[in-house]
Amino acid sequence: MPERNYSVLTEFILTGFPGLHQEYYGLVSAVLFFVYLITMIANVTVIFLFATNRSLHKPMYYIILNLSVCDILFSTTTLPKIISRYWFQSGSISFTACFIQMYFVHYLGTVNSYILFQMALDRYLAICHPLRYSRVLTKSNILILSITAWIAAKTFNLMLVIRAYPLPYCASNIITHCFCDHIGITVLACTERAPYSIPAFAGAMVTLLGPLAFIIFSYCSIIIAVYKIANVQGRLKSLSTCSTQLIIISLYYLPRCFVYLASNVGITFSADVRIVIIMLYSLAPPMINPLIYCLRAKDMRDSLLKHICGRTIPRKAQVAAISNS
Repeated sequence: MPERNYSVLTEFILTGFPGLHQEYYGLVSAVLFFVYLITMIANVTVIFLFATNRSLHKPMYYIILNLSVCDILFSTTTLPKIISRYWFQSGSISFTACFIQMYFVHYLGTVNSYILFQMALDRYLAICHPLRYSRVLTKSNILILSITAWIAAKTFNLMLVIRAYPLPYCASNIITHCFCDHIGITVLACTERAPYSIPAFAGAMVTLLGPLAFIIFSYCSIIIAVYKIANVQGRLKSLSTCSTQLIIISLYYLPRCFVYLASNVGITFSADVRIVIIMLYSLAPPMINPLIYCLRAKDMRDSLLKHICGRTIPRKAQVAAISNS
């Protein structure tokens, strides 16, 4: 079949969770709305703390700022539509809008992977090469790395859309997923998928495994460097400084690697289980990440407490000072 646009579809239908009974639609939409609300509040709080506290203007927090922006955009790209699917029984999405959503899903996922690479680089230099840290990871260098991450992610994902959009979609318009992605859309094309799926899979593996390879290397180096420290307290302090990033990286990569590995070794899941796993690793990290920063990162925690009870603490300090004098 010639590869030109035989598309007769004007919209796609997102099924969400295929086996979900209608009586649970309200509960699912409420849970998804709650996830979206917490994600927005938590990440906006991180951005607000960064903007109002100059003590957070450090390389690590510039990286966290980028991650929060990326998480807000990703959640806004994916969640409102699937919430309306269950809240208003509106699962349809226009043909063009579906491809726009597909682009941002893959683009923001790629940016997220590059940002996690920067996190690993930050901890690697801080622990393994502390004397070089301040010279290498300056604010200007972090800015360059961040801009590069947002720009470099565009090319490959734009090509995905450009190659997939003109395919002949002349059969079913039902996407068995909660949002539009490359696989969900291209399986509906009335043409051979291999010329499109193989390059897409290879690109996804480079995007995923490239940063992951450095992340594994960096944390192995960190563990080796930490165990060379004679002082046990020094070891614990060094490990504590990278535990936050390690938790975030684990939340992002481990479920993804499990899904890719399972599909390649012949482990099969039902559509519902597969979608639940994908939704968990897509939507849980954006909601949990800011909570981890505020609980684990001392500067972020102190800044949050200062804004919550900033007027109370100085008064207590004044009373203590008067009583001591």
